[in-house]
Amino acid sequence: MDTIVVKFNNKSEKAFVKDLKQRVNAYFEEQGISQKANAAMVTKTVLILLMTFVPYGLIMSGQFGLWTMLGLCFVMGVGVAGCGFSIAHDALHGAYSSNPKINTALGLTFDIMGANGYLWKITHNVIHHTYTNIQGIDEDLEVSPLLRLSPNSEHRPVHRLQHIFGFFAYSFSTLFWVFVKDYKYFFQKDLGPYRNIKHPTREIVVLIVTKLIYYSYMIVLPLLVLDITWWQFAIGFLAIHLTAGLILGVVFQLAHVVEGPDHYANEEPNEMEHTWIVHEMRTTANFGRANKLLCWYVGGLNFQIEHHLFPKTCSIHYPAISPIVQQVAEEYDIPYHQHETLMGAIASHYRMLKLFGDPVRTPSPSPAPALA
Repeated sequence: MDTIVVKFNNKSEKAFVKDLKQRVNAYFEEQGISQKANAAMVTKTVLILLMTFVPYGLIMSGQFGLWTMLGLCFVMGVGVAGCGFSIAHDALHGAYSSNPKINTALGLTFDIMGANGYLWKITHNVIHHTYTNIQGIDEDLEVSPLLRLSPNSEHRPVHRLQHIFGFFAYSFSTLFWVFVKDYKYFFQKDLGPYRNIKHPTREIVVLIVTKLIYYSYMIVLPLLVLDITWWQFAIGFLAIHLTAGLILGVVFQLAHVVEGPDHYANEEPNEMEHTWIVHEMRTTANFGRANKLLCWYVGGLNFQIEHHLFPKTCSIHYPAISPIVQQVAEEYDIPYHQHETLMGAIASHYRMLKLFGDPVRTPSPSPAPALA
């Protein structure tokens, strides 16, 4: 397997990097707490799992009318997105527990929901977290040819309307994930900076087995057990996925495709201007930090800066270390992008979709590595 080499200037901003790490580590030492999950995180995990599987059990009981079952489908969709945010995301980063077996077990919730944890670790943990907002490498910028999420991506006529249909398109993200995306990535020879990638046979087997489990309990079993028509099932199935897809799709875009963060183009030279940590801060944004319900539900993903800098720290701690990171950044004149509210961030993303959809108004991207 060949790899495109992108070098970050780790000789720059050394004082900032050292000071930042020291102050964050000092917080945990002074508080006498672990950087992994605490009781509050465990409680949240249980509640979100209940939010997901209790509605499923009630639906499968067949004791409710169609409208009640549809409502339960929406609740389950919220739970599915929560499992991705608050359980699987931390576990797959190795941030939930210092015990790898616990992380592996909780990470399987990702696979049980129809996605693939192995591919997520490659595309998200490695590629996205390392090469954030570098067009042509960061896979998160290439979610669909219908959407232009980088000023250096190819412009198509349809992109002129993406601010109108973009949020609707996000609703289909989990459907695409469970039926297309993972298979596409497994058959794709090039992925991010990797060329001629070959996946272990074991992971292909895991993909097939977990997909079959998902299709069995989410499609086959309901059709066999419930006294409903195929189209009634389809409506419920879509309700779950459109709910989860919209929530997941929007939240992940609010961290990087909003006003503030930089975007980098596939241009020479192949060395980045800043150290990796500063690159992450320049390409990432927080939102709604004071919204306690949001912080609880999205697993700290609204503290995306802290997550990118400290991905192995459990998200339950991000609200506490966020002021530390912001203070150090201000002292060293390093950007700390944020939107005060969730709606403010959504509005900002809408404006960026509209901006990137218009080639005349699209801003020039920052230079970045050549991928040829």
